[in-house]
Amino acid sequence: MIISSRIRIARNIAEMPFAPMAGRDASQKVADMVKNSIMDSNSILSRDFDYIALKSLTDTERHVLVEKHLISPDLSERPETAAVLINKSQQISIMINEEDHIRMQSIFPGCQLEKAWELLSKVDDIIEESVEYCYDEQLGYITSCPTNVGTGMRASMMMHLPGLVATNYINTILQTISKVGLTARGLYGEGSEATGDIYQISNQITLGPSEEEIISNINIAVRQIMENEKRAREALLQSNRLQFEDRIWRALGILTHARKLSLKEFMSLLSQIRLGADMGIIDGINSRMLNELMVKCQPAHLQAHIGKLDEDLDSIRAERVRNELRKIV
Repeated sequence: MIISSRIRIARNIAEMPFAPMAGRDASQKVADMVKNSIMDSNSILSRDFDYIALKSLTDTERHVLVEKHLISPDLSERPETAAVLINKSQQISIMINEEDHIRMQSIFPGCQLEKAWELLSKVDDIIEESVEYCYDEQLGYITSCPTNVGTGMRASMMMHLPGLVATNYINTILQTISKVGLTARGLYGEGSEATGDIYQISNQITLGPSEEEIISNINIAVRQIMENEKRAREALLQSNRLQFEDRIWRALGILTHARKLSLKEFMSLLSQIRLGADMGIIDGINSRMLNELMVKCQPAHLQAHIGKLDEDLDSIRAERVRNELRKIV
């Protein structure tokens, strides 16, 4: 049910104009300061990170990074001033000159918010050794958007919730979590659609609670959502097992034989396969395989795969799905 855990923190550099108001020279100075804080450090980080100026990438290459969740869609639209530092394992990325000077994140598979925060906190400390952050004793870290002031932290878990969607209970859950300061977003964050029954559950409040309290609140909410999802899945299975299993096997049949697949249809069918694997109905397929397939079949990844721009991505996606599934089923 839990695909991944992510911690993202926002920071700004003292006495520098905030990113939305900064000119090209100021933005370059910020990029150099952040780059040097990592690449010139005496820590192991200097050998573990690669620095990428987004203007050196093609549109497709930038969108590949978005699809891998290494940069935000917003950062990809600012190639002239934006940059990113990515470590070798791709668990950490440090976005430069997005909405804030620095937006760094750590992503781990499954339910590992504490581990993600432990790692990201160390990176944050190393940057702060050479860069003075914009910080207020009463408010905390100052950010471009008031909703990020305080800890500057967004803790989130990406969850697969087909049971709650199928039983029409998902809106009730989303309304409930909003009452305790949490929110749900789609696959690529704010403003994106929850395709494939995938939702990102994250905190809305950054001012007041500590980082540890934010993480604890997310963990508690996610456990409750998981219990509701389990009950929904069991209810679907008990109400009509044959229909439940038929829908899953039909999805696998379409994916292994289709000649054209839109992104929306692919994500919907993949959701059924993921559900079948989780429920033990389909053997030999695990979450890691499905996560990799999901990313490989996103638009920019397909464009990169064929090495050229192509409007008929639906047929290319279908072919790639057939080839990938042939290896595992």
